[in-house]
Amino acid sequence: MKLLFLACLNPKTGNHTTAERIRSYIESAGHTCELRDAREFQSPADVVNLVSEHPKFEAALAIHLFKAGRLLMDIEIPFGVIFGGTDINEDVKVEQKRVVMEQVLLKARFAVAFTDKLKEEAELFLVSQSSKIYIQPQGIQTDVTEKFCWTEFLRSSGVRTEHVDELRVFLLVCGLRRVKDPLYLVEVFSKWHCENLLNVLVIIGPKIDPVLSAEVETVVKRTAGVFLAQERCQQELHAAMKRCFAVVNSSISEGMSAAILEAIDLGVPVLARNIPGNAAVVQHEVTGLLYSSPQVLGLESKEVHPLGREQRYYTTA
Repeated sequence: MKLLFLACLNPKTGNHTTAERIRSYIESAGHTCELRDAREFQSPADVVNLVSEHPKFEAALAIHLFKAGRLLMDIEIPFGVIFGGTDINEDVKVEQKRVVMEQVLLKARFAVAFTDKLKEEAELFLVSQSSKIYIQPQGIQTDVTEKFCWTEFLRSSGVRTEHVDELRVFLLVCGLRRVKDPLYLVEVFSKWHCENLLNVLVIIGPKIDPVLSAEVETVVKRTAGVFLAQERCQQELHAAMKRCFAVVNSSISEGMSAAILEAIDLGVPVLARNIPGNAAVVQHEVTGLLYSSPQVLGLESKEVHPLGREQRYYTTA
């Protein structure tokens, strides 16, 4: 079978990684999968034209009900959709988008939610289509390069110290866009750094939103203990995650964070904002710490918490 697969393919983002993994799995099962960036198409008519020019497409798949799913509305071949997270958590709040997504869900042969909570939200805000929504947790695979130099990574990020092995490096892995809220914990981490210079926060990820990226750069330059690293390939990113003290998530909304799953797979503690997508993955004080605000995180961090599969202990004091 030959499938058309649409997703938003911003380089080095979780969505891109997820799409590539799904494409790889489909092809390993013996099918042909053509992965295309949803941003290539201006309207459903463009996808209709593509399918008509390539009649061998037998089915289609999309990640994100609105950004990609709406583009499949007029095709005659069957299609399925995978909830992206922001479609169900954020876009449903905009009536115009909600109506479109409802129509996409009605026409789709099936829909996939990564978590029970995401399915419940879809049923609450869209026309109930319980029989066609399947829960399939996201799969991940980590790959750590052996050529990674931790000291060089820190130095290139602006971290200057002779005590590299003693640092507690918290790594915030996210694309620089509003929904990831990369500045959410900057103040509390700067405070921790001032109390103990070994505590630092390094933000790493692609600059997706130019305006926010510029804001992050400006704030980081004037904030002690907070640094901005250049984005790296996935193998180097995984190597950095494996060396850090804990991986941080500060997102406003998540479907299922690939970075959190990768951190857990690597045996690294996770500090995650307490939102439904994260709570579905992180078991509080077992595989990570769920926090509801920077202030709460600051209070809880004064205690010692067992985190992660390696039973590392987290304290900033």
